[in-house]
Amino acid sequence: MLCISCNSLTSHNWKERELCLEATMAQLQAISSYSSTDLLFRRPKLESSPYHDKLYWWRKLPFVPEQLGTRGSGINGQAIVHNNGSLFQNLTRVHSNQAIRAVVSSEKETVTSGASNSGLRGKLNKVVLAYSGGLDTSVIVPWLRENYGCEVVCFTADVGQGIKELEGLEEKAKASGACQLVVKDLKEEFVKDYIFPCLRAGAIYERKYLLGTSMARPVIAKAMVDVAKEVGADAVSHGCTGKGNDQVRFELTFFALNPELNVVAPWREWEIRGREDAIEYAKKHNVPVPVTKKSIYSRDRNLWHLSHEGDILEDPENEPKNDMYMMSVDPEHAPDQPEYIEIGMVSGLPVSVNGEELSPASLLSKLNEIGGRHGIGRIDMVENRLVGMKSRGVYETPGGTILFTAARELESLTLDRESIQQKDSLALKYAELVYAGRWFDPLRESIDAFMKKITETTTGSVRLKLYKGSVTVAGLKSPYSLYRQDISSFESGQIYDQADAAGFIRLYGLPMKVRAMLEKGI
Repeated sequence: MLCISCNSLTSHNWKERELCLEATMAQLQAISSYSSTDLLFRRPKLESSPYHDKLYWWRKLPFVPEQLGTRGSGINGQAIVHNNGSLFQNLTRVHSNQAIRAVVSSEKETVTSGASNSGLRGKLNKVVLAYSGGLDTSVIVPWLRENYGCEVVCFTADVGQGIKELEGLEEKAKASGACQLVVKDLKEEFVKDYIFPCLRAGAIYERKYLLGTSMARPVIAKAMVDVAKEVGADAVSHGCTGKGNDQVRFELTFFALNPELNVVAPWREWEIRGREDAIEYAKKHNVPVPVTKKSIYSRDRNLWHLSHEGDILEDPENEPKNDMYMMSVDPEHAPDQPEYIEIGMVSGLPVSVNGEELSPASLLSKLNEIGGRHGIGRIDMVENRLVGMKSRGVYETPGGTILFTAARELESLTLDRESIQQKDSLALKYAELVYAGRWFDPLRESIDAFMKKITETTTGSVRLKLYKGSVTVAGLKSPYSLYRQDISSFESGQIYDQADAAGFIRLYGLPMKVRAMLEKGI
């Protein structure tokens, strides 16, 4: 019988075998204390046994020599104990804080510590995938299993994309090979903790974009990190392409909230290049291809907005078609009579519509319905993506457009000139940070603290007139209004003496006067 410790065919009794096994365990524990640099193709000196020259340590590399009978991955380190006796090989995967198990095998290889076989690209235990149920994410499920030998937990966030988007997801996920589907309702959190801070800050990207997709990604990514912890996953994955902004938004959130998670982005790794390739891969792996009709546009919908990209929109000369819009009617076909609504606000945040107090998500839903029927909130813009290219997008944001108008108009009452200018200046940076996926960046959080402080008195009500795509202010009221009728009136008053203006103008215009005198030689 072969002894794993002394590598001899000597016959031992049970006590001798136990001593040999203990010696082997001590050797392996000594090996595990070495750094990755020390262990890279180096033979550690093991003084506990005269047979230390029979053991080798391998650091898991992008590939491992075929004689070891396994493929490697750069994702996780793996320790392999290779006994160079001719009768057997032992492979032992070492996990931190876990006991090392030695398994004796005759004329075969055994992976220990509960590890399963690696995939084509490496080994992961469990991956949480941002899942929509469409073709791309349906294909990603088997691709992850094939390439990383892992379980796949699909995650779907309800951020107000509509009930139809959530129907049948569990069946689709499991049919694709997922072990589990997790769905979380994030609508209230999305509006309260992401949309409303951007609204309070007045954050608009490149003059038009109200950041609908940009705000949604961090709340989804944060939930994925939470789910990864709940299910014991060691990795997360998304279906974002390598050309877009969303890959950055997802991954920066992962980095900020759990830097230990591995991130897998299939579109940056796989050979699939388009829809036909994805369908072919799905058929090859017996994945039911979603039978829903493929839209000619790329859309993203949530409770704040609906975006449209692709097809004829890729040429800025083309006017969007009316049948493309889904949240708003054509302003030309909107009601011929205007509608008046009143938005109640407290410290820069909306709390009521027409006197009715509503939760953040309910309030936004109500304004989407009201604004949509009047054709409010359509924009068409060419924007600068974070990755460097320009792209054209058409956005529908009916409720958001109403709220931004209300907040801006109320601030005209409650903020002084210097405060408005400073706020507007920081709003540009705030929008840029959100667009770039830096929601959990300390700078955004610091600017947010400024916005919260400066809007403490932005409380009151705004009456708005909605008519055929336009939103105009019809009345403002605030207990903290800096507007004083007795000062602003053309009638004379005690607080403002018009005669004081003469001295003010002379001092204020003195630099201009001096320059003119110099030019004229006076």
